[in-house]
Amino acid sequence: MAHFINDKADLVTDAIEGTIAASGGTLTRLDGFPHIKVVLRADWDKSRVAIVTGGGSGHEPAHAGFVGAGMVTAAVCGEVFASPSVDAVLAGILAVTGPGGCLLVVKNYTGDRLNFGLAAERARAFGLNVSMVIVDDDVALPDLAQARGLASTLLVHKIAGALAEDGADLETVTRAATRVVDSSRTIGMALDVCTIPGSPKEDRIPEGQAELGLGIHNEPGVEQIAFASARQAMTAVVAKLSPGLRAGPHVALLNNLGGLSGLEMSILAHELMRSDIAGQIELLVGPASMMTSLDMRGFSVSLHALVEDDRTLLTAPVTVMAWPGCRDMVPARSVPLPDGLTPIRAMPSTHEETRTFLVRCCETLIAAEDDLNALDAKSGDGDTGSTLANASRALISAVDTLPLADHTQLFRAVGQELTQTMGGSSGVLLAIFFAAAGDAASSGLPMRNALQAGLRRMQEIGGAQLGDRTMVDALAPALDALANGPEAASKAAREGADATADMTRANAGRASYVNEAQLQGHKDPGAEAVARLFAHIAA
Repeated sequence: MAHFINDKADLVTDAIEGTIAASGGTLTRLDGFPHIKVVLRADWDKSRVAIVTGGGSGHEPAHAGFVGAGMVTAAVCGEVFASPSVDAVLAGILAVTGPGGCLLVVKNYTGDRLNFGLAAERARAFGLNVSMVIVDDDVALPDLAQARGLASTLLVHKIAGALAEDGADLETVTRAATRVVDSSRTIGMALDVCTIPGSPKEDRIPEGQAELGLGIHNEPGVEQIAFASARQAMTAVVAKLSPGLRAGPHVALLNNLGGLSGLEMSILAHELMRSDIAGQIELLVGPASMMTSLDMRGFSVSLHALVEDDRTLLTAPVTVMAWPGCRDMVPARSVPLPDGLTPIRAMPSTHEETRTFLVRCCETLIAAEDDLNALDAKSGDGDTGSTLANASRALISAVDTLPLADHTQLFRAVGQELTQTMGGSSGVLLAIFFAAAGDAASSGLPMRNALQAGLRRMQEIGGAQLGDRTMVDALAPALDALANGPEAASKAAREGADATADMTRANAGRASYVNEAQLQGHKDPGAEAVARLFAHIAA
């Protein structure tokens, strides 16, 4: 896999330089490249307790992204997934530690423990007051003697950093950090492992599986489970977090391990909010990328039992780029639609034959979802199948509220339903099509002519003509041929859809932005949907 890097040997130092450049002057670094990679607060004056952390790179924005007032004083960076050296850690300690002393926050990995531990001993030999806490929040293997350090490290940074910023002494800061470590627990889940720049990617997680309890250095998880949905994934994670969970309110940290979209993370936040432990979650950090594993397609959830002044410390302001904030976790709320958007619906009526016909048409489009998405990925954004399928599901759900016995009103009602449930340009165009067909039917036109009138109106507004490589290329000939029966209409729709595979120039829709080479040999997904629908009608 290609990566946006220059030389593999320089990727960490280049990233540090970029982080500092983007900080607006709040960060600086020690002049020790390439062996000593330490990012510091530019405003640090050694008047308070220093918080020093770090470890291997590849977890960005951790660790350098959390350097700033109210959190970390210095971050010592190693190479990707490799602990920094003793000298690098010592350099960081010496650079920021004054009379108040220094707290080292270290994740529980052998290299980090040894290198930070020895650097602390050497710093003490210089007469500095240095304490250290080891974060071991992983609950994947509850009986493991040396649990790994994961994203709860950030809660330690925030609470200890806020105390230090307020002028607390080293004993107080260390005691608070130890308390957070003792009450924190984290578990992660991923659908795919990460890709280390310059190294081949491991193919460890089969399609349709998710790995539960994996580490942030690509270490295998405790088990692989069948993956079905975000809800099932969150349920599995919560089941690992629940045993031994303390009573009372908690803060949850919802962390993107690097490769999930913002959309997915918001869905996971929704599932966390309605999980079995939601009643104990008072504050939420994220969802955001905070402690990643390069591009791993996964997430982690961390919990910490709130005591004392934790709420104040977690919500205290910081000058840190990567901290997403800590907010009250509240149920989603809604307000009524504005006047004019609540539709006036026709009186529902029953007609079993029409109901069956409509539902089966919708089921045909739902069954075609994956195929149509795959076609659309060649020429658009890969969502035509899902757009039509979601609208079809909504239409099936609403079918018993429709005026099934009055086809004139039914056309209009279907158009109205599509304006609410079907997004994108195709949604509004089909809504126009059905609304105009309903208007034409109300003036006495037969069904085929009414549908043709709807098509003409859709073309007037949308601009698509025959040969423009859209659904029109299948729909127009199908409606023309409908006078000769459904079989003739189906044949015309199929021929029209197949012909779009040889159209290398699209004059409407998203495919109009795609070059000819990508269009060649691929049918338009909208035309293909029409062809499949008429094939069902003719069957």
